[in-house]
Amino acid sequence: MQKGKLFLFPVPIGDDVVSHSLPELNQQLLASCRTFIVEETRTARRFLKKTGYPHPIDDTVFLELNEHTSPDQIGSYLDPILRGENIGLLSEAGLPCVADPGALITRIAQQRSIDIIPLVGPSSLLLALMASGFNGQNFAFSGYLPVDKTRRTAAIRRLEERLHREHQTQIFIEAPYRNNQMLEALSSTLQPRTMICVACDLTLPSQTIRSLPAALWKKEREKINLHKRNTVFLIGE
Repeated sequence: MQKGKLFLFPVPIGDDVVSHSLPELNQQLLASCRTFIVEETRTARRFLKKTGYPHPIDDTVFLELNEHTSPDQIGSYLDPILRGENIGLLSEAGLPCVADPGALITRIAQQRSIDIIPLVGPSSLLLALMASGFNGQNFAFSGYLPVDKTRRTAAIRRLEERLHREHQTQIFIEAPYRNNQMLEALSSTLQPRTMICVACDLTLPSQTIRSLPAALWKKEREKINLHKRNTVFLIGE
């Protein structure tokens, strides 16, 4: 029996019209899947309805992969593929497997020689890099920095050292309710001439992308409220 495939379906970054950020092909391929691996079933169901998914949502299988999922469960998630069925992997927003727990599933799929089909869609990290004006030839994504102030300050300084030593743009994110504190920490810790880019609400009408030296952000940060807005931070030269 021929195996099915694992499709990696991107999801719009914000609550936007699906066709504004996803190709029509993605929506067509969704119809080939009756099982989806998702972070949260409710948001996955909402996404499928917005795409015009042609099958009854109540008859669709959703397998959750998040911090509450037992490792013992995950191994069986790809079994339908061995029976010839396709499975879709959905992120909560943006690209599956990038700053996303879906990477564990693709690792298992690689080990089982399952065909993995990554599809085109929005990446907040790359969209922010594109618009930042920073080095796009050499960059690194560090995920979340420490919450503890002392450890966070040390991490920021290490990233700045790497930036200037390797001319490598540094990209990271923060929990949306701590964004304002992160911008304050960056502008207070970095050297005055080190550049900071703040990219929030990417692809949405409220999108803001600004690159300024740390010294100017000390003055400008009060003019922008990042609280509970999805934001990418970059530091560059």
